[in-house]
Amino acid sequence: MPETFKNYIDGEWRDSETGDTFEVSNPADDADVVGEYQFSSAADANGAVEAAAAAQDEWADTDAGTRGTYLREVAKHLDDREEELTELLVREEGKTRTEANGEVNRAIDIFYYYAERAMDYNGEVLNPTGGNQNLYYVREPMGVAGLVTPWNYPIAIPAWKMAPALATGNTVAIKPAKRTPNSVRAIFEAFDEAGLPDGVVNMVTGSGSEVGNAIVEHEQVDCVSFTGSRQVGETIYEQATDDHKRIQTELGSKNPSLVMPSADVAAAAETVGAGAFGVTGQACTATERVLVHEEVYDEFVDHLVEYAEGLEVGPGLDDPGMGPHVSEDQLETTLDYVELGEEEGATLEYGGERLDGDEYDGGHFVSPTIFTDVESDMRIMQEEVFGPFVGVMPVSDLDEGIELANDVEYGLSAGILSQDHTEINRFIDEVDFGIIKPNAKTTGLDLHVPFGGMNASSSETYREQGEEGMDYFTIIKTVYDNY
Repeated sequence: MPETFKNYIDGEWRDSETGDTFEVSNPADDADVVGEYQFSSAADANGAVEAAAAAQDEWADTDAGTRGTYLREVAKHLDDREEELTELLVREEGKTRTEANGEVNRAIDIFYYYAERAMDYNGEVLNPTGGNQNLYYVREPMGVAGLVTPWNYPIAIPAWKMAPALATGNTVAIKPAKRTPNSVRAIFEAFDEAGLPDGVVNMVTGSGSEVGNAIVEHEQVDCVSFTGSRQVGETIYEQATDDHKRIQTELGSKNPSLVMPSADVAAAAETVGAGAFGVTGQACTATERVLVHEEVYDEFVDHLVEYAEGLEVGPGLDDPGMGPHVSEDQLETTLDYVELGEEEGATLEYGGERLDGDEYDGGHFVSPTIFTDVESDMRIMQEEVFGPFVGVMPVSDLDEGIELANDVEYGLSAGILSQDHTEINRFIDEVDFGIIKPNAKTTGLDLHVPFGGMNASSSETYREQGEEGMDYFTIIKTVYDNY
């Protein structure tokens, strides 16, 4: 029998009032049940928010050094369980062991980072225009933070939302993704072991329509941070703004990489392949549009196909080059786009097949997919697939490459492969993306710098991570102290 895990509300592990649970299975093997989780109700979510609201004033009054000490203890508890959490994440989400270990360590580093930043983040003293006055501003917590997180980075994204919220004196009610609640549960075990005061952090598992909506709409939630699909994010944005809540959304994208003739073509193909097929393409920063100068187009396609052919696909615990999709639904979505690409007249250059037999039976495996003979307005070049899927298109020069890079509604991450810094600087200046990565894969981010997109990829309100991640969870009070 799989272990049954509970919600965490007001410092206690609690069953849902519904009495219902749901199972989460290993994406590489449906027979491997990771655990059972509470299929919670709106009432459970309301209880989590109310516990957070009751604890908020005391947590806000807790000095920043003490808040940082709690976060440091959380990081230590997670660090002590690094290998265990790595395997847990592999079994829950399907990442390769190497990818999962990198994500677990990112979460640990995030808590350490914000533990230190809590000490020196408050405000600033300024020079007044007149005499006999102290002029300064301070930052105060927003209050209760309602967080809704995705399945593709199930420990890192919750960490980079919760840690800055807590460091700045907010309390938290979070709904983790229904497909991957176990990694967030592990963070809450660390919260519990670190002794955070009751009500400061609260977690409720279940559906987005029931639990997520209840958190977003609760009158005691002061700010909402959501990462996930564009469709859901736009609905949450409308719900939150209708209630005059502060809102932050990071959504999908259709990220381009532009390859110019001055690039090392073989190395460029490896970089693009890593950005497209790493984490099974299940990243909002993954490469899906590849724009290649016509002088090196054929050579690049050959190298990219060679890269894909050499990519071992298998169960994440075996640490292959690429793991399974997170679910049957996600696999079917990718296969549907493969079929759509052929219907639109593109050429399936490589892959796009469901893998079965032997180690693939019972899992959600697909070969990396490469399309050529694509047009920018094809659906497979405009809509986010969220799988190991790229379309490769020739361009005649830098101007056309920049134009086509911008020819999408999204704007999260973009790359250019070139040794010409004039080309690189023009690309940086002229593409409408929140993250620009010359001579690097579009995935992979540092934790101490702002993260976020433009256009349909984001609410374009506040960035996540770094100091800007703390800005979102605070409001400024300006003080004119006359004497």
